[in-house]
Amino acid sequence: MKAHHIMTRKVIKVAPDDSITDAARLMLDNHVSGLPVVDLKGDLVGIVTERDLLRRREIGTQRKRPRWLDFILGPGRQAEEYVQTAGRRVDEIMTRDVQTVSEDTPLSDVVALMEKYRVKRVPVMAGNKLAGIISRQNFVRAVAGLAREVPDPTADDTHIQARILAEIARHGWGPSGLEVFVRNGVVDICGVITDERTRRAIVVAAENVTGVKQVHDHLCWVDPMSGTYFESEEDRTKAS
Repeated sequence: MKAHHIMTRKVIKVAPDDSITDAARLMLDNHVSGLPVVDLKGDLVGIVTERDLLRRREIGTQRKRPRWLDFILGPGRQAEEYVQTAGRRVDEIMTRDVQTVSEDTPLSDVVALMEKYRVKRVPVMAGNKLAGIISRQNFVRAVAGLAREVPDPTADDTHIQARILAEIARHGWGPSGLEVFVRNGVVDICGVITDERTRRAIVVAAENVTGVKQVHDHLCWVDPMSGTYFESEEDRTKAS
C-alpha cells in the first residue's frame, strides 16, 4: 500500500499569519494534534503541533534555567526560545523544516520516516501542493479496515493447511517437522520447538492466514541442553 491509499484528503490547515489561539482551537475542535501551515499560494511552509504549544509564557511553562547556563547557551539561543514561548502568530512558532512524502510513497517508507524523525504526522505532497496528511491514526484505521476485506473463496481446509505451512517455512525461525491439522477453519498445530519464543510466531503465522477461525497450540518445547520437555500451556490446562 502507498500513502494515497490511507491518507486524509480533507486536511485542516492554517495560514502563517493566523493566531496561535486560532490554531489551538482548530486542533481541539477537530481532534487533531497538528496542522499544516499553507501560504496564500497554496505552498506548504511549515507545520504547527501540540509540541509547539507546550512551552508558553501565558501558562508559565517556558524554560527556566540558571543564569550561568543561559550565558553558556548564548543570546541567540535565548532569543529563539523567547520567540517560541511568546510568539503570537503561527509562523513565529511553527516548525519550518517539514518532513514530507509523495502520494506514491510506500507505507513502509512513511513509517520509517516517522520513526526516524519522531513525528506523529507527515504531509503528503502532489508536486509542490499539499494533497493530504498521514497520521498514526490513519494507520490504525487501515489496520481496522482489514477486517472488512472480502473473504477468500479458496480458503478451504486444504488451502489453509498449505498456506500455514508455507508461511512458517518462509522464515528462519520456522522449525521443521510441524504438523498442521485443519477442520472447518479450526487449526491444531503439533510439533517440537527448541526456542520458546518461536511458539508465538508460529501461532501468529497461522492466525494471519485467511479462513482461520481458531488456533490450538500443541507445540512441545524441548530444552536442547537438558532435554527437559514441556507441553503447551493449552495442553497442560486440559490435562489438569
